[in-house]
Amino acid sequence: MRALIQRVNGAQVSVDGEVIGAIEGEGLWVLLGVTHADGPDQVKVIARKIASLRLLHEEKSVTDVDAPVLLISQFTLYGDARKGRRPTWSKAAPGEVAEPLVDAVAKSLREEHGVHVETGQFGADMQVRLVNDGPFTIMVESEA
Repeated sequence: MRALIQRVNGAQVSVDGEVIGAIEGEGLWVLLGVTHADGPDQVKVIARKIASLRLLHEEKSVTDVDAPVLLISQFTLYGDARKGRRPTWSKAAPGEVAEPLVDAVAKSLREEHGVHVETGQFGADMQVRLVNDGPFTIMVESEA
């Protein structure tokens, strides 16, 4: 699994003009990509990292300050554009594999780490708005 994490001060995701997930104030915006070899072990690792990394102000984690997370599935994190001009998505897991794992990460964050999690809609054409809290973005991986 691969997560692109950004510290934000508010974010929302919409589908067809309707807001389906939103967070207010300081929190994290997380794009989550799943690859073929991912499973329950990677879910636990990535959820723990998202919940405990000290990415917020004063080196706090979301669990330290009860900050929310907006979690959005993003297969393009496994895009490969090293050859030619057209990226390939062959390293991204297909939807029937990836969707339950993205759901499992959200569930783990909520139930095991006590994090308020809002989500996008798997496979939808989503529009995301956020207020980046400083130029702060980090890539986190859990090796399969």
